[in-house]
Amino acid sequence: MIDTHAHIYLEHFEEDLDEVIDRALEAGVEKILLPNIDSTSIDSMLKLEEKYPNICYPMMGLHPCSVKEDFEKELQLVEDWFSKRSFLAVGEMGTDLYWDKTFWEQQKEAFHFQCALALRFDLPIVIHCRETIDQTIDLVRQYEGKGLKGVFHCFTGTMDQARQIIDQGFYLGLGGVSTFKNGGMDQVIPHLDRSKIILETDSPYLTPTPHRGKRNEPAYVSLVADKVSEYLHMTKEELDSLTTANANALFFPAEKAG
Repeated sequence: MIDTHAHIYLEHFEEDLDEVIDRALEAGVEKILLPNIDSTSIDSMLKLEEKYPNICYPMMGLHPCSVKEDFEKELQLVEDWFSKRSFLAVGEMGTDLYWDKTFWEQQKEAFHFQCALALRFDLPIVIHCRETIDQTIDLVRQYEGKGLKGVFHCFTGTMDQARQIIDQGFYLGLGGVSTFKNGGMDQVIPHLDRSKIILETDSPYLTPTPHRGKRNEPAYVSLVADKVSEYLHMTKEELDSLTTANANALFFPAEKAG
């Protein structure tokens, strides 16, 4: 399995990171993809890549909740990093009207800036869209036919929204909410295009049942797989194989071609 979205470089994991990695490997998680947040998270994220090569893979981007007065400076730093070395994707980027509506116009500007980077470097984008899924679908639609690709991370939308996203060629990241009793995903997941779903945890957030309320970690992607496979009437092994192939197609296309 691949946990396509985990923030295990945060302070939540300072005390037991080795054990967290060991539990992930024991649970069958082979790769953990690390979305960046902003300038404050880069060093700790890259240290994980150095410590756990071929397990932890960093992205580079600016999270919408970090789009503030200095967002242009932050975006310049993101662009500078892409000139220094390669990354797996542009992310975590996107839009968010849940926490703060003050910088909505700046969020959209940051979104387009990072889409341009993704197209320049032929990379997928990893989209956060809390309380903004319809607006973000509209933003992505502006790039139709231009080769933009990526994933709507933490998808919790409707079937109609899922169809619109998939019609744009994007993937859906399924995580802990898929296991919530009243999350509503039992009405959506059974009808999704199976070639466009990938698994994630968003560690340390959105912990799946039965650990809801506690810290999330990459090993728990196995619990997400249990529930998603149940919804799709597949064995867990089939679901693991499917979602790993999908994640590899999006994030590691050169390996697939090789």
